[in-house]
Amino acid sequence: MSVTPDPVPDDDPRAEHTRPSGVSDLTVEALGKYSEALEVIEDARGSLYHWHRLTGMADMKIGEAVELFRRAGHDEIADELQECIIGRNVLEGRWTFQIVEEYDDGYYSAVKDSERAAREALVEGRRHVYEAEMKERNRTHGRRHHEARPYDGPPAS
Repeated sequence: MSVTPDPVPDDDPRAEHTRPSGVSDLTVEALGKYSEALEVIEDARGSLYHWHRLTGMADMKIGEAVELFRRAGHDEIADELQECIIGRNVLEGRWTFQIVEEYDDGYYSAVKDSERAAREALVEGRRHVYEAEMKERNRTHGRRHHEARPYDGPPAS
């Protein structure tokens, strides 16, 4: 059984997802690879924030355990945890928020800024040109649910 595709209005990608004139395939591929690296760094940053929150939650739970040890009559253990564990730096001189800030202000910001600068210098700041071209190669042109972009409706009159 053959399914007739619905007509697809305005099936061209938006200009911001097309390569500027004169930009080579290798340049688009390099920018795509750098964008991919930035996405991995975004994942790593999310994991770092997750680690920050989990570590803080664990410290709070240890605080609850200290109170329970005290109520159970184990003051020596409670005192040891209170003095040696609660509020302890996770790295020399740093709580987790300081590590997150250092990562954000250093490596993360440097990569994010340099990726943006490369796009601005090479493709007029356009994002995801490599992926947009992959979409154009892989989609079924003219077929419903394979549109280049969301349908914006008929032109206003």
